[in-house]
Amino acid sequence: MLAGVSVFERSAHWLSLELDKIAETFNPQDPDSVELHGAPMFAGRKFWRKFEKEDRLEAIKNALRLIDGRKYRIFASVVRKGAISPDDPVHYTFQQIVTRFDHFLAREHVHFQNTQRGLILFDKSSKEAPIQALATEFKVDGHEWGRLRNMAEVPAFIDSEATRLIQLADLVAYALFRKYEKGDDQFFNIIERKFDYFGGIQHGLHTAI
Repeated sequence: MLAGVSVFERSAHWLSLELDKIAETFNPQDPDSVELHGAPMFAGRKFWRKFEKEDRLEAIKNALRLIDGRKYRIFASVVRKGAISPDDPVHYTFQQIVTRFDHFLAREHVHFQNTQRGLILFDKSSKEAPIQALATEFKVDGHEWGRLRNMAEVPAFIDSEATRLIQLADLVAYALFRKYEKGDDQFFNIIERKFDYFGGIQHGLHTAI
């Protein structure tokens, strides 16, 4: 599973401020110390243990409600290994995400004269080297459906502690996890119509399950 939220650079600051307000309700003295992550918030682990479950879940929902489906759009790929075997899940899901984002940027240029280059930010992980290699491959040699044409750079990897936007992407991924792994759609119902959508077709969500 791989998920992300597209945010125009001039909107990133304001979206982060709104997420800060949610964090502030749990630690007004030091909201920067509050990381918004789906699994520990849902389970009440570590820092979140001292807060009521209702308050923790409502914070997740309030963060997801900030995604409007216009200024902020979701791109995600949800797969089961058996459904895509023998393909590598990292290669498969990244290709789905990055090509859909690339097509979105191309569409903005062609239909709305809004020419932009995209940059993908990832949470720090052991997948940094293979994902950067894939991004270069897709841009230079091409992917299954062509070449990447609208990326400013290879993906950058940042500690989620440093950015609310990575934390928001984590909450989106957790909403998808709860729906597809646990049959719990309380979070997914909030974002269901916030995936990239154009011409009567939903482009932002890919599933192979």
